[in-house]
Amino acid sequence: MNAEPDQYGVIGHPVAHSWSPFIHGLFARQTGEAVLYRLHDVAPADFRNYVLDFFSRGGRGLNVTVPHKVAAAELANELTPRAQRAGAVNTLALERDNRLLGDNTDGAGLVHDLRDNLGIDVRRRRVLLVGAGGATRGVLAPLLVLQPAELVVANRTPERAASLVADFADLGPIRGGGFGDIGGDPYDLVINATSASLSGELPAIPPSVIGAGTVCYDMAYSRNATPFLKWAQEHGCARAVQGWGMLVEQAAESFHLWRGVRPQTAPVLAALQERLVVNSP
Repeated sequence: MNAEPDQYGVIGHPVAHSWSPFIHGLFARQTGEAVLYRLHDVAPADFRNYVLDFFSRGGRGLNVTVPHKVAAAELANELTPRAQRAGAVNTLALERDNRLLGDNTDGAGLVHDLRDNLGIDVRRRRVLLVGAGGATRGVLAPLLVLQPAELVVANRTPERAASLVADFADLGPIRGGGFGDIGGDPYDLVINATSASLSGELPAIPPSVIGAGTVCYDMAYSRNATPFLKWAQEHGCARAVQGWGMLVEQAAESFHLWRGVRPQTAPVLAALQERLVVNSP
């Protein structure tokens, strides 16, 4: 008689758009791991109690998405070095002593997608990161490891961007400011790390950040081009990419943490894109 599969899932608000169950289902089939992965739509006020109840009922791990990543870091009993550095958690794992370990696989997922899947070289390039929330916190350190010429964080509230970059200033050339402070020469890479695309909105960044050689990357994803990527294409960017690869790569990092097995991402990304019938913009 087969044992019951271990319980995993993704928790967010909203979360119905997530393709994580599809991705982790393919990982489980590929590796032969007994995993059941579900969606959990939970409002911020209910997050702490819901998570504790999930693990007390036998849950083994959760991915954490908007808007809970900072709250998850506060809830975890222990943080990995990269999660501690980020101050944000996108993966919770139940350890053998029933303590909750918080990790952040977002940065590793983004770097794998940029470097390995898309062939984008960040070294000595000017990079603009839009937004100063938990998603940004998770990717700053891994991006700075790639040694960009400059990493600029822009946010609607300049003070929040300045406060954020202060925590990472020891890792490389980084500065922060408001949307009005980032004009001038175009950037080589512009990454949208805001949740604006989820609500069909567009960050108020000036078109001057985009030049003929600029690659624009939206960490959000959609069946169609996001508002940010449509805007980027209208202003003549060289390449516009959604965060599907990051989604798969960070999921693989989480799966490895939970199960001790690293799945292959290329066939899963191919299956996802085939399922979506996504035409690359």
